[in-house]
Amino acid sequence: MDLNDEQIERYARHLVLPEIREDGQERLLNSSVLVVGAGGLGSPLLMYLASAGVGHLTVVDDDVVDLANLQRQVIHATADVGRPKVESARERIRAINPEIAVETVPERLSADGLIDLIRRHDLVADGSDNFATRYLVNDACFLAARPLVSAAIHRFDGQLATFRAFERGPCYRCVFGPQPEADPKQSCADVGVLAMLPGVMGSLQATEVAKELLGVGEGLTGRLLLYDGLHTTFRTITTKPDPACPLCGPDATIRDLTATPDGGVRAG
Repeated sequence: MDLNDEQIERYARHLVLPEIREDGQERLLNSSVLVVGAGGLGSPLLMYLASAGVGHLTVVDDDVVDLANLQRQVIHATADVGRPKVESARERIRAINPEIAVETVPERLSADGLIDLIRRHDLVADGSDNFATRYLVNDACFLAARPLVSAAIHRFDGQLATFRAFERGPCYRCVFGPQPEADPKQSCADVGVLAMLPGVMGSLQATEVAKELLGVGEGLTGRLLLYDGLHTTFRTITTKPDPACPLCGPDATIRDLTATPDGGVRAG
C-alpha cells in the first residue's frame, strides 16, 4: 500500500526515522494487536498504538467505567461512568485516529475460542490485573504461536516483559512459576496504585509492541524490566526457559487450554 497525503502528514515524525520510514509505517498500518484490558495499562497502550497507526486493535474487557477508575484510566472520562469500558475506549481511539479499525470483546476472557482469537492477530498485549488472566493469556499465546508483551503494576512498582517461547526464550510460567492463589487483598482497591504508574508502564509496553511489530531494536525477550517509582530506578533481570515448565518445557503437559496443572478458574 502507498500512504496517502493525510497519512504522510499524520505519521511524518515516523517517516523521518530510519528505523521506520514508509515501509515501517505501512507495516504498522497492516498490523493487528489484541489488547487485554482497557484499564490503567490499557489506557495509554491503546491511545499510543492508535496514534502510531497500528491498523487493527481488538479490546477485551467486560467491566464498566467506575468513578474510581478515572484517577489512572485516562482513556475514559467522567461522562463515561457506567458505560462499558470497551465502548468508551473505542470512542476515544476513533477520536484520536479515525482510520484505526477497532473490534471490541465486552466479555470476561475465557479459554473458549481464545486461541482462534489470538491467531487472528499479530501480537497480544496483556494489561490485565489478575494472575488467572495472565497465565491464561500466556498459555494461549504459546499455543497460538504469537508474541506476548505483558505488563503489570502494583502500588509504585511496575514490570514488563516480552514472551516468544514458541520460538525462543522463556514463557511467563518459566519466570513466575506455577499460578499463585488469588489474593483478594492485593487488588488496587486494597493496596492502592500511583495514578501516573500505569502511564509509565503502559507507554513502555506500547513501545515494546511497536518494536516487535516493526522488528527493530532490542526487545525484552529473555529479560524482565522492573521499575521502582518511589526511587526512580529501572533494572533488568535476565530470564531463561525452565526445563521443567509444563507449557514450553521438553516434557510439557499443557497441550491445550483445558490441560492446566494449576487448578482453579482459568479466566479473568
